[in-house]
Amino acid sequence: MPTSTSAPGVGDARFARLRRGINLSHWFAQAHSYDQAHFQSYITREDIQLIRSIGFGHVRFTLNPAILLDEDDPGTLNAENLGYVDAALDMILAQDLAVIVDLHPEDDFKLKLHDDEAVRSFRTFWRALASHLSARNPELVFLEVLNEPVLKEAERWFAIQAQLLAAMREGAPAHTLIATAHMWSSLPELLMLEPVADPNVVYNFHCYDPHIFTHQGATWSMDFLPYLAHLPYPSSPEAIAAILPQITHEEARQAALEYGAEAWDAARIDEWLGQAAAWAEQHRVRLTCNEFGVYRLKSLPEHRNAWIRDVRNSLEKYDIGWTMWDYAGGFSVVNTQHGRRVTDVDTAQALGLA
Repeated sequence: MPTSTSAPGVGDARFARLRRGINLSHWFAQAHSYDQAHFQSYITREDIQLIRSIGFGHVRFTLNPAILLDEDDPGTLNAENLGYVDAALDMILAQDLAVIVDLHPEDDFKLKLHDDEAVRSFRTFWRALASHLSARNPELVFLEVLNEPVLKEAERWFAIQAQLLAAMREGAPAHTLIATAHMWSSLPELLMLEPVADPNVVYNFHCYDPHIFTHQGATWSMDFLPYLAHLPYPSSPEAIAAILPQITHEEARQAALEYGAEAWDAARIDEWLGQAAAWAEQHRVRLTCNEFGVYRLKSLPEHRNAWIRDVRNSLEKYDIGWTMWDYAGGFSVVNTQHGRRVTDVDTAQALGLA
């Protein structure tokens, strides 16, 4: 059942801004360097105009806190880099796109949250950043507490998140906050989360399921994934049998066989995402999935776009907002032609935008 009529804290008009979006990766996070040249050239006004023309209603602005954070004085934001952040937000908002400001640090930053002093520092930082952002329209700017927490202890993360959300609320009384679960914001962990008392919070999870399909060819995840290519979707034993001779790595072969036996298709995805919808309905909260996508390097376009279409259809069926990963990275919604980014029309169609 859709959650829109049962969640009193976030109004329909504001939540509508979170329905269809795209991640702006590798700009203010996940970049090799953070300097003026990169900030002003990696994403330009032309990119933002293209995003708007494709039909997206918001972007997720991934922001590495290291750009703004002085660990010796976490309540004072780096003034020079804050100017670049503000300029980027101004450029986005000028195109009538809403923005999720998502704190998106490296894993070593997140691992430090085992330490209480690191939590106190992060809380002070978030209060200062939220206060700065509070001058912006709360109908258009959303604040996301942390991308994919890595802590494995659910109760530890839930306690930390409650402190961070409280600090964010002190800084930005009117803005909608976005919270998540532990262990990389996966769906099973979401189902363990108990919402906080603050009604102006949207809850978030990420969907890369099944991981073997969405990350085939990836070098940063499980060791066998680089040995996989052209995995079919939907999956079945018969479909896997057709490509099995190409897979020489034994662990990769076994994983592919399991993927085929699991028979991932639209119905299975709908059942999977239906659990999230049921959780949101039970707790009377709004829900987003602000990362989902398929790594492009070794996935076939027709299979990749079929998965994207099925996930998007189910998210919309359950009134779950969505933000695809990503605009111009390894999972992108654009192609580069003659040095310019152009829409991947098939992917846009899978997203219901073309």
